[in-house]
Amino acid sequence: MMIKAENVVRSFPVPGGGKEGFMALKGVSFEIPEKSLTVLKGRSGSGKTTLLNILSALDMPTGGKVWIGDKEITAMSEGKREKLRREKIGFIFQSVSLIPMMTALENVEFSLRLAGVKKGRKERATECLKMVGLGSRMHHMPQEMSGGEQQRVAIARAMAHRPQIIFADEPTGELDSATAVSVVNLFKEMVAKEGVTIIMTTHDISLMDAGDYVFEMEQGELSRG
Repeated sequence: MMIKAENVVRSFPVPGGGKEGFMALKGVSFEIPEKSLTVLKGRSGSGKTTLLNILSALDMPTGGKVWIGDKEITAMSEGKREKLRREKIGFIFQSVSLIPMMTALENVEFSLRLAGVKKGRKERATECLKMVGLGSRMHHMPQEMSGGEQQRVAIARAMAHRPQIIFADEPTGELDSATAVSVVNLFKEMVAKEGVTIIMTTHDISLMDAGDYVFEMEQGELSRG
């Protein structure tokens, strides 16, 4: 298993809400194999983003444990968790957050610099942009690109440092249906060609069965989709 969650609970304090507070996750347990595309589907507020943040070492659970491979990330120090995120994990969000004063190639190359990659940055950035179909657009600025093209740059940026896992939180939320489907197809190609494990959240009905594995979040509880 690439990722394993065991009885993960996450609560948030609510003013005047008593000791328990709001229970965003209610004892979530599941396993995800490596080299697969997993979809976490559910309505807004169902807890899927909260779960994604915990699986990706961005947040700590109130209770329970999470493993990536044989490492229990919920037992790591924050320094080790930060190193894990920088070296082994890629992130794609609904908001692409590209640097507006950099070209597509420079955006991807800069992410490699942040990840500590010292050699071959331009070559790897070029390879990734070609992989996502932007070989002829890599010298364009973000504002010269469509929303779908910008999201493809964000995907190239997330995969450039060869992460083991990519977490994608509503990556198609601002795209039209046809572009959203093309992004998911690109994810499938990445799994096959790069051997990466991808976990994405969505509330888009047309994408909910697109993964190798599908889980549904509802009111903080997880079930097989």
